[in-house]
Amino acid sequence: MKKITVLLADDHSVVREGLQALLQAETDISVVGQAENGVEAVEMAAHLHPDVVVMDIAMPLLNGMEATRQIREKAPATRILILSAYSNPNCIEQVLAQGATGYLIKKSSIHILAQAIRQVRKGCRFFDPSIDASTIPDPSINKAKDLQHDTRGTALSKRETEVLILIARGLLNKQIAAELGISTKTSEKHRYSLMEKLNIHDTAGLTQYAIAAGLTENPV
Repeated sequence: MKKITVLLADDHSVVREGLQALLQAETDISVVGQAENGVEAVEMAAHLHPDVVVMDIAMPLLNGMEATRQIREKAPATRILILSAYSNPNCIEQVLAQGATGYLIKKSSIHILAQAIRQVRKGCRFFDPSIDASTIPDPSINKAKDLQHDTRGTALSKRETEVLILIARGLLNKQIAAELGISTKTSEKHRYSLMEKLNIHDTAGLTQYAIAAGLTENPV
């Protein structure tokens, strides 16, 4: 029996190693590679052509949203299964629109992950049992752009939006400063302002927000 080949893409090595160790117990699944960022995921998928890529959304260099789109272009037979800490319906809608076939939450069991891998390999959509599919917005209605304003009515400035986009691309404060021609201290202040306005206090959360808002679709 031909095994389902899987590429694991996550910026945390402990997550990748843990998933590979657990999936080794599945007789019909074989992990053929690991990628630690979005760019590497695209390159490895184009080279290995795995049946399924299990991918996080918040990754450095290239987020999982854009990586999904590029993989679907370069390896169209490869299915994408998102494994994320977030269950925001808008985020799920966006990543499905880019070509992902399934969406799991990281707290899922290895049994559910293996089941999801098998289903998306067949081209069947698979959602985490905790996700109510009815809450996922209709892809034909672009509600994500409305999230460019905070849900409490606090609008982001143009510069804050630029910084948010670069954060979502995996850039650090020093790199953001160089990209925008500002000081590192100013970059840090914009990051802090974003966290305060959006009530999101980690990089992964800011990345997920930017993706759900559709801000990663266009360059700065």
